[in-house]
Amino acid sequence: MKDAPARRTLAEIRASGMTIEDCPIRDVIAGLSGKWSVLILLALEEAPHRFGALRRAVPDVSQRMLTITLRDLQRDGLLTRTVHPTVPPSVEYALTELGQSLVQAVLPLIGWADRHHGAIRGARRSFDAAGL
Repeated sequence: MKDAPARRTLAEIRASGMTIEDCPIRDVIAGLSGKWSVLILLALEEAPHRFGALRRAVPDVSQRMLTITLRDLQRDGLLTRTVHPTVPPSVEYALTELGQSLVQAVLPLIGWADRHHGAIRGARRSFDAAGL
């Protein structure tokens, strides 16, 4: 089977008869739009982490949100969860091959965000000051 095109336009997606539930943009990207997902993936890109190490690596994430986000990323096949038979049991998270490929795809966006962060913050300040 031939690979799908690297990028389809929104019009092409609509024309295919695809439902909103099946839309790859909505389905995949929505899972990454959470506040913590990309930061967790970046931490795991460096090396596998135990839960506590991830919590320290990702600033300000609560234990509850880290647990939920890790579960969602695992459900999407982006990371693995390995329980080691220690007392108490230790759990380690690592990127899957799919997760590693996602990180590589997201790195240009991260670079763009870093380069344009000041401009975005300035635009927000101007917008807020205008009371719009």
